[in-house]
Amino acid sequence: MIDGLATTIGSFLKLGGPVVAILLVLSVFAVALILLKLAQFQRERIGRRGRAKRALHAWFHRNHGEARAALGNARSPLEEALAAAIRLAGSGTTKDAVEDEVSRIVLSRLHELQRGFRALDAIAQVAPLLGLFGTVLGMIDAFQQLQQAGNNVDPSLLAGGIWVALLTTACGLAVAMPISLVLTWFETRLENERVAIETMTSSVLSHSMSGEAEQPAATSPAPAMLHGARHAH
Repeated sequence: MIDGLATTIGSFLKLGGPVVAILLVLSVFAVALILLKLAQFQRERIGRRGRAKRALHAWFHRNHGEARAALGNARSPLEEALAAAIRLAGSGTTKDAVEDEVSRIVLSRLHELQRGFRALDAIAQVAPLLGLFGTVLGMIDAFQQLQQAGNNVDPSLLAGGIWVALLTTACGLAVAMPISLVLTWFETRLENERVAIETMTSSVLSHSMSGEAEQPAATSPAPAMLHGARHAH
């Protein structure tokens, strides 16, 4: 099976020439980069919100210790940002300071996760152009052979040259289309992660601010107690 695959690749390289060889190298690089990004997304728990939801539920029920414990080993950008928001909101930090810290975490983590996206995007855009370039070169070669043949034109020679030339365009599209789809999927997952961060951290801040607003009313003396205190004097 391996020998057959090697033979097929060798025949493609022989027919397509250097353009197909370049596309093959680009496709191998793109596959390696995609596998690395998949491993990174898996390691950093992108899209997993179970721990964050449990922490948010505990925070809403005033179980601040349980909320912090649920995010004790934060790995994803969502978990880290939510842990920072809970920690700072619980210590009485101002809302603006909490938002600045969360923004810093989100910018740093998402930027790290986006590394490699430009390379995948460049390959997805360049691969069809390389295929078209190979097709143009092949067509030029085919018509040169047609011109050299003069009156002894062999239609099969021209047809063979044309389909070999079109082979590079097919290879370019075959490389570009799956890479474009995978890149869109990566970007969608990061966008969903960013929206989840904004939604959950805003919920923490809103809940903290409403709790602070209720605190003075809960701790202030009742009017009857103040009235009794004045009469005692």
